[in-house]
Amino acid sequence: MTTQRKTKEKPVTHVSEVEELSKKNSSTPETKKIVTHVSETKKKTLAELLDLIKKKRTILIASIKNLPASQFQEIGKKLRGKAIVKVPKKNLMFMALDKSRNETAKKLQEQIKSDFAILFSDLDAFDLAAELVKGKIPAKAKPGQISPEDIEIQPGPTSLMPGPAVSDLGAAGIKIEIKEGKIHIKEGKKVVKAGQKVSQAAADIMSKLDIKPFSIGFVPIAAFDAKEGKIYLDIKINRDETVKALKEAYSKALAFAVEIAYTSKDTIKFLIGKAGMQERAIERLLSNTSDAHKLKISGTTESNDSMGNKSGEEK
Repeated sequence: MTTQRKTKEKPVTHVSEVEELSKKNSSTPETKKIVTHVSETKKKTLAELLDLIKKKRTILIASIKNLPASQFQEIGKKLRGKAIVKVPKKNLMFMALDKSRNETAKKLQEQIKSDFAILFSDLDAFDLAAELVKGKIPAKAKPGQISPEDIEIQPGPTSLMPGPAVSDLGAAGIKIEIKEGKIHIKEGKKVVKAGQKVSQAAADIMSKLDIKPFSIGFVPIAAFDAKEGKIYLDIKINRDETVKALKEAYSKALAFAVEIAYTSKDTIKFLIGKAGMQERAIERLLSNTSDAHKLKISGTTESNDSMGNKSGEEK
């Protein structure tokens, strides 16, 4: 006969042992919930951004690097009625784009860096970008700035009186002369080449001459057009160059259209003028041909008459 030995369970008396047993006996792992606190101000800003993303046609990202606060406010005033300008925190803008559930608009996150502003507008992306370019303000050159193009001191009169400025300009290789008690630039001088940094000396000279070679403002980086459902990158607007290119293209297209006799409201007057010139040319050609024919007939008649007269005399 076998006897079963009963073992008494050891009573748990320590709190740590209770926790250890509960962990062993539990079938599901212990999870911790992280609760983040979002302020009411952030919630309000997020809701406002989300509403603008859904309602406005264009979302444009612009760089505001090195833009003074006074100029920022001035440009903001000029854009009233055309765009709503926001400078939100990056994480809030990212969150708003995520919540918009617009996969194309979300791609703007890749273009959001530091020192940026977000513009919301009913204008299309390029019209809005053109407004930003138009709103740029002339600015003086600062030492260390990289010039996108050559900067040249133009010849002509200045408002500078003779004094220390004479030696400063001379040290920069700028030829001057004194006229009517003022410094006059005799010859133009390139002080900064495209792609080079502005030196301290060049910045000082341009400051003395009140030359503002740069312009500051909102620089368009990328835009989302909700109507077209497209993202536009590297938006560059040069109104003068664009107008010049359009004029050249128009003149070439007009000449070609007239050449192939394409009829439109722009070509009809040229086509009528061309037809008139061709008509006169044909008339001159016919007139010359007719005169030549008459001369030929006249010459033949005279020849026949002379031959008749000779035969009569012989008889």
